[in-house]
Amino acid sequence: MTIPNRITLDDLAAMEVGAIAALPAAELALLADEAREALERAKRLKDRLDGAIDLKYGARAAEARRQAGKDTGSVRLADGDHVVVADLPKKVRWDQGRLAGLVAEIRAGGDDPAEYLTTEFTVSERAYGAWPSSIRSAFEPARTVTAGKPTYQFIRTEEK
Repeated sequence: MTIPNRITLDDLAAMEVGAIAALPAAELALLADEAREALERAKRLKDRLDGAIDLKYGARAAEARRQAGKDTGSVRLADGDHVVVADLPKKVRWDQGRLAGLVAEIRAGGDDPAEYLTTEFTVSERAYGAWPSSIRSAFEPARTVTAGKPTYQFIRTEEK
């Protein structure tokens, strides 16, 4: 469906949100599709560009880190009239089962595990929903529900 003189994504930047909200559903659907496609394209281009940058500087950055005696972190590389800061962030994951065992050992030794680590408890929403009401009611004071960002999907219906 082509809408004559229709709003483009570039036009949205200058429009008030209320004016955008007043657009017909068909036009909002087209704009939402275009925005999604533009975002996906931008992500693909960003991934391609990041790959090229890593191809150009990755080996030099790895060597600079090796010479600095580190596996991760930032290094600075000179390239013409630019300095490229190459950062390789550290990602740490902890084995939850082993940590639980260490907590038990620390407690058994008479120490307070809170001096060494923090503990976060979580409850699966699926499990919570399946619990009997007597157990759920005990947990309710510790449960907070907030709403996330709303999303909308446009599905075109067939005209009859």
